[in-house]
Amino acid sequence: MTRSDTAMRASGAWLALAAIILAVALIFHGPIAPDNSVQMQSIADGSLRWAVVHWAAAAALSFFAIASLIALTAGSRLTQEWWTLSAWALLPVGALWTVTTAVAEATVIYDAAVTGNHAIYETWWMFAEGKANGFAAMALAFSVIAANEARAVDGVTPFWASSIAAAAGVASFAGWVLGMWLGLAFGAPIWVIASIVMCLWLVWFGLSLVRVESGRASIRRDAPSAA
Repeated sequence: MTRSDTAMRASGAWLALAAIILAVALIFHGPIAPDNSVQMQSIADGSLRWAVVHWAAAAALSFFAIASLIALTAGSRLTQEWWTLSAWALLPVGALWTVTTAVAEATVIYDAAVTGNHAIYETWWMFAEGKANGFAAMALAFSVIAANEARAVDGVTPFWASSIAAAAGVASFAGWVLGMWLGLAFGAPIWVIASIVMCLWLVWFGLSLVRVESGRASIRRDAPSAA
């Protein structure tokens, strides 16, 4: 088994694990309310769920960073073009930015909402909103990665699935812009739904990398050596 085989299997496994956790977290997270007072009350009413969801999201985002860093060292077809190399490099930056948001929301924002401390809540919510823009960067990175799989002759997921995932990444970014930057109420649901679709493909993609790279390694291992 070559170093590249091992790296791609590891990257795929971390990617699938991260996507599973993030998809579940997004389902229980739900759309973000455009009104801060409404969002604060929502956190207070479901405080335990909010804390668990964001600790889970922090773990998932950390796993995405691990997956991308391994992929960047693998020297595989996934990073042969400048745009795919850039996408895989953008992924850990976006993930680590967003981890800060997840931890802040699971701790100080959670506490401020539960205790009704509006001043602390508003200040830290602004901080979290700024750092959470890393999610938009991740969505674009995943869109590029999926689009590359759609065009690759040796892609590990079907063309239609990769194409849907690429579109979902763009929709996730658009939903973030509409909901978080422009304050439009319909933006947040678009972001949540598109991000879940994106995560489902990432699970498929990650597990396929593990399976395909394992198969290729087995073929090389079983092949007769040259005389």
